[in-house]
Amino acid sequence: MNTIDQFRQWLAESDNIVFFGGAGVSTESGIPDFRSVDGLYHQKYDYPPETILSHTFYMDHTDEFFRFYRDKMLALDAKPNAAHIKLAELEAAGKLKAVITQNIDGLHQAAGSKEVLELHGSVHRNYCRKCGRLYDARQIKESTGVPRCGCGGQIKPDVVLYEEGLDSQTIQDAVHYISHADMLIIGGTSLAVYPAAGLIDYYKGSRLVLINKSSTPMDRRADLLIQDSIGKVFSAIEV
Repeated sequence: MNTIDQFRQWLAESDNIVFFGGAGVSTESGIPDFRSVDGLYHQKYDYPPETILSHTFYMDHTDEFFRFYRDKMLALDAKPNAAHIKLAELEAAGKLKAVITQNIDGLHQAAGSKEVLELHGSVHRNYCRKCGRLYDARQIKESTGVPRCGCGGQIKPDVVLYEEGLDSQTIQDAVHYISHADMLIIGGTSLAVYPAAGLIDYYKGSRLVLINKSSTPMDRRADLLIQDSIGKVFSAIEV
């Protein structure tokens, strides 16, 4: 039995599936990641992206932060790909219980997924630091300089910047779903970013599927390893 056939069989036999995904899920929708050869880390800026997307830089160089953020982080015309769509179908069929994502683009929800745990927040939620009023991503995209609320307060994207902690409730929910899953699918992530990557340690089952184009530190732990495009893999399954 080849890997895709094995994947199909496990999907058919499982009814408590959890998906844990990273940047590779969104790159196939045209959104660049940070660490790939053609990702943001390899482009030329006055500061490296990891510096710009830090809490310190946001506080000290807010105008420069938003110039980069509007230009590189708000891919608002991106559309869900086959992986997003199939995951939403698996949830609708009652087989998939949750999507846990490191991405901030909202494409899982755009595809129809309901239970999405966003470890690193979302570009689609922005709030005034003074009064708490909410703003959507399009309003930030179309603003200039440092976006301001009607009350005069500064608007901040609800994304987890470097130096900021993950939301504790989101982590608790992710641990709950992973620890109870009968099948865990990990896709499109190098599993190099902690604490997010450490969440898979809570999975105790025997159907750990790892789908990624390149090797990861967790390859040996996978019960099924598929080194291919995640969109291509999900396109090959029927729900």
